[in-house]
Amino acid sequence: MSRTARLFQLMQALRSLSPPATAEQLADELSVSMRTIYRDIDSLRSLGAVIDGAAGFGFTLIEDASLPPLGFDEEEIEALVLGLREVMAVGDPALADAAQNAFAKLRARLPSKQSHRLEHAVLSAQRFERPPTPGIDARALRRAAWEERTIRFGYVDYAGTATQRSADPLSIVFMQASHCLLAYCHLRQDFRVFRLDRMQNLEVLEASFRPRRVPMLRIFRERLRNEGNN
Repeated sequence: MSRTARLFQLMQALRSLSPPATAEQLADELSVSMRTIYRDIDSLRSLGAVIDGAAGFGFTLIEDASLPPLGFDEEEIEALVLGLREVMAVGDPALADAAQNAFAKLRARLPSKQSHRLEHAVLSAQRFERPPTPGIDARALRRAAWEERTIRFGYVDYAGTATQRSADPLSIVFMQASHCLLAYCHLRQDFRVFRLDRMQNLEVLEASFRPRRVPMLRIFRERLRNEGNN
């Protein structure tokens, strides 16, 4: 197999395997050594592919430089409108503004027929009560999660008890009627859910927990699913 063909097959494997794909999985898929996989990952990165991950933790294709921009069919446009309008309705101020801007950019770039369908989509989202306002800078919290940096904050629980916490932020989710942080709490030495409106005085620390966010989040979500089924 030529090197070019192997790189093409590696890209296909990264697209099709459940992320993060380990070097062992990729090596089995292409029938090559793991050393070759590491070398080819570096080659793909140098060609413009954005691939997250490292040896021992697996790889995820974030941005594929070889694929052209895609158009949208009618159902896909409806799904985009519903998702963006839901974010406008329940997102924190910065995220709601971002969704509004994304909607405008999408409308401007689509062909006229699809732009009309986007503007007058059948599906929409309406919330008569907005979620409680976060007590911290949600944008800074999202950035800390992306950068896999430990945070410190004050927290007041449902009983009114105040504590100081440090945690590894994994994901922000909209649960019931409020925004919540899924995190690994250092105080409790376990996964915890924190409501953003009960968090105060957020500090983003220098300490990093990279690259453990994705596997930790997978474990936490699996636990939440199991608890929901019981």
